[in-house]
Amino acid sequence: MVTLTKKAVVCGLLCTFLPQYATANSDQALMKSVIKLRGDVEGLYTKIDENKDNYKAKMKSYAMQIADNEAQINRAETSLKLTQQELAKTRTKIAALSNKSDYKPLIEKAAKNLKNEIQSGIPFKVATRLASVSKIEKDLKNNAITQEKALSLLWSGYDDVIRLSKEIGEFEQEITVNGKTKKAKIAKLGSVAMYFATPDENVGYVTKKDGSYFYKVATTKSEQEEIVKLFDALKKQIRTGYFSLPNALLLRGGVK
Repeated sequence: MVTLTKKAVVCGLLCTFLPQYATANSDQALMKSVIKLRGDVEGLYTKIDENKDNYKAKMKSYAMQIADNEAQINRAETSLKLTQQELAKTRTKIAALSNKSDYKPLIEKAAKNLKNEIQSGIPFKVATRLASVSKIEKDLKNNAITQEKALSLLWSGYDDVIRLSKEIGEFEQEITVNGKTKKAKIAKLGSVAMYFATPDENVGYVTKKDGSYFYKVATTKSEQEEIVKLFDALKKQIRTGYFSLPNALLLRGGVK
């Protein structure tokens, strides 16, 4: 009987204290869980604040870049207007001298101005275009063409300058990259920007420094991917749309 009474007492004690112990452990676990959740929430708020700051910084950077691009585009449009004014002046001179028999002084000046226009413009097929003007001068000198024909050809040359300033497309020409001449694909966006892709899978864009144009190879992955996407779009005959591109806007002065 005594033995049974001790067991009963032990069982009674266990029944009394075990629930309290279990409850205490459960409260501690719950408290730890709450503390962890609070830390996670605070971490999320911190990340949200960081993302907001990053977003604001990016938007500010984009706004500044857009403003800069718009300013450069305005300058490019001004340059185009100057070219159109020069063409108008040449046409006026042609009309004024239409009754005169000797157009050579006018032809010589028009040819010189056209060459200057080609050389100061974007480096697009410059050698070929200059050769065309030189051929007009040579043919006129050798009496292979009349003065009227020479004027007509030069007139077309000025029209070609304006057409090229608006033309968007993919072309091929020889370029010099890091001192080496090679054949390359050219993506021309009017007279605003030019990008290139060489057979050895280098891509880049034309930029201007100290009054001279040169071909700069894109070194960052983002710039390379942007240029490749542009060539893919032009290959698919896509001429309009939104493109993210390296800032390669070309500026130039007007005709003197």
